[in-house]
Amino acid sequence: MLDMTTSLFPPIAPSRHGTLAVDDLHTIYWEEVGNPAGVPVIFLHGGPGAGLSPQHRRFFDPAHYRVILFDQRGAGKSTPLGECRNNTTPLLIADIERLRALFGVERWLVFGGSWGSTLALAYGQAHPDRCLGFVLRGIFLCTQAEIDWFIHGVQWFYPELYADFIAPIPEAERGDLLQAYVRRIMSDDPAVYWPAVRAWSNFEGRRVFLLPQPEEAPSDALDLGIGRLESHYMAALGFFDDDQLIRDIGRIAHLPAVIVQGRYDVICPPLSAWRLQQAWPTSVLKMIADAGHGAMETGISSALVAATEQFRVGGRFS
Repeated sequence: MLDMTTSLFPPIAPSRHGTLAVDDLHTIYWEEVGNPAGVPVIFLHGGPGAGLSPQHRRFFDPAHYRVILFDQRGAGKSTPLGECRNNTTPLLIADIERLRALFGVERWLVFGGSWGSTLALAYGQAHPDRCLGFVLRGIFLCTQAEIDWFIHGVQWFYPELYADFIAPIPEAERGDLLQAYVRRIMSDDPAVYWPAVRAWSNFEGRRVFLLPQPEEAPSDALDLGIGRLESHYMAALGFFDDDQLIRDIGRIAHLPAVIVQGRYDVICPPLSAWRLQQAWPTSVLKMIADAGHGAMETGISSALVAATEQFRVGGRFS
């Protein structure tokens, strides 16, 4: 039963969890919740590097859905934490396929937000025959324009955060802030990389929600995962060709999709969601008028649950 005070289903513990070695370096953590005989869902977290939260299990009716969640390479409980070697979008797609085979799933609903929406689109376009449909939030197409916005454009709304972000970088290096941070974040010296990953994670985390939220306790694991993997993937343009996810949308255009987007999202601005919906006319765009980027903002979480419920009832979205 839905918790009407939060628009989410009640907290639920995994029925199973474990790890899967995907190569000689990386081992990923996975968990399964809900009905073992239910409609399969693969949940793709954001970041890259943010990892799972118990809240992520609560977007789905556990009596109907069989939800598979996992920490992507280098994130959360996957090991090694923050590892960027052997960490590319094609390899993450291959990991999803390994999980699908491990769980004996033929086709599943693909659910992802922020970077998870990026990975969901990339996975779907690589394996459209394995997808039932998509629930996507806070669209990020991993284009150069979006990366430039993430690093520089946000100063128009949060000049104080931008000032804090550039402060540790000497003026001579500020012409390419991304590479300046990559050099520090990828250093072998903890005295160099810890301040850099914390500054990067803080720069993002302080602008997730439309309205101020209580500050969470610092998390070294989150800072390291976010700082290293986000900068790694952004420096490589997500390992995509230019505007690849829009260019190849025809591969999944026959599948149902709902796109949930916060109107005042300053991490993944609404233009990307609009562009995606324009390229995918059968998809449904839900623009949330009073929300930013956070999945747990009331309007966004309500729309995400409504989408999974709509798919539960009819197998389509409206």
